[in-house]
Amino acid sequence: MELRQLRYFVTVVEEAGFTRAAERLHLAQPGLSAQIRQLERELGQPLLDRSGRSVRPTEVGEAVLPYARAALAAVEGVRQTVQEYTGLLRGRVAVGLVPGTLAHAFDVAGQLAGFHEAHPGVEVTLTEDTSERMLAALRRGELDLAVIGVAGTAPPAGIGLHVVIDEPLVAAAVPGHPLFVEYDGADAVPPAALRGHRLISLPRGTGMRGVLERLCAEAGFQPQIAVEAATPDALRRLAARGLGVAVLPGLDPRPGLITLPLADPRARGRVALAWRSEGPMLPAARELLGRLRKGMGGGG
Repeated sequence: MELRQLRYFVTVVEEAGFTRAAERLHLAQPGLSAQIRQLERELGQPLLDRSGRSVRPTEVGEAVLPYARAALAAVEGVRQTVQEYTGLLRGRVAVGLVPGTLAHAFDVAGQLAGFHEAHPGVEVTLTEDTSERMLAALRRGELDLAVIGVAGTAPPAGIGLHVVIDEPLVAAAVPGHPLFVEYDGADAVPPAALRGHRLISLPRGTGMRGVLERLCAEAGFQPQIAVEAATPDALRRLAARGLGVAVLPGLDPRPGLITLPLADPRARGRVALAWRSEGPMLPAARELLGRLRKGMGGGG
C-alpha cells in the first residue's frame, strides 16, 4: 500500500468520479483507475462502487476513508512541523464559521488578516455552515477550526471549546403580541409559554436551535417554527415585521420590539471557537488557534 494510492482513493471519493479526480490530480484516468484497483486487490475488498452515475465508497470504503485521511494528514503534519522548525510556516488551514461571524465585534476578519500578514505562506479557506455539520467536519479532519453555536454546557466528545459569547436567550415580538399581553409586567417568559405561538428561529443544526428544541421538549411540546433565518439580526428584522416570536441572544433589540428573557438558566446563546482536542494539529492551524483565542477574548 502506497501513500499516493490513499490520496487517489480519497480524491475519487471527494470528486465522486474518476474523471474529475484525474483532472484534480493531473493524472491520466486509466492510470488512476489502475492504481485504485491495485489498492483494492492488496486489501482484498472493493473500496468504490462504480455501478451508478457517480462513484461512491462501498461499506468497506466508508470504513477505510477516515483512516486514509488520517494517514494523509499525518504525513502533511510531518512536513509542516519540519517547515515550522526551519522558520517557514506554510500549509493550509480550513476554518468554518456560523453565519454572521465576520460581522461580529470580535473581528474574525481582522484576526485572519493579521495572521495572513505574519504568515503569507499559509492558505486559509473559509466556509459557512450549521454548527452540527461543522462539528462533524472537525471530527473528519475536513476543518481545522470552527466558530460554532453550542447547545450544551459540556464540550462535545473530542472537541475543545473556547467560549466567546454567552448570553441569555430572549423572546422578542412586536408590542401587542398575545405572548407579551399575557406576560405583561413579568420579568421573564417560561419556555412552556411558547407553545402554540409562531416562532422565528435559527435553522436546525445550530446551537441556539438545539437549546430551543430541548427546552420545548422538556415542556412537553414541539416548537412551531414559522420562519427560519441564518443570523440573529435577521431574526430581529423578521420579528419586527410581525411574523412571530423570535428566540435570539440577548443583544440590543431592534426598535419596535419587546423582549423578555426565557425563564430557564440553561436558555443561553453560546458561541465558541472549536477544534479537535484529540490527535496532532498542524502547526499553521495551531498558530491560528492561538491567535484567535487571544484576539476573540471570552472564556472557557
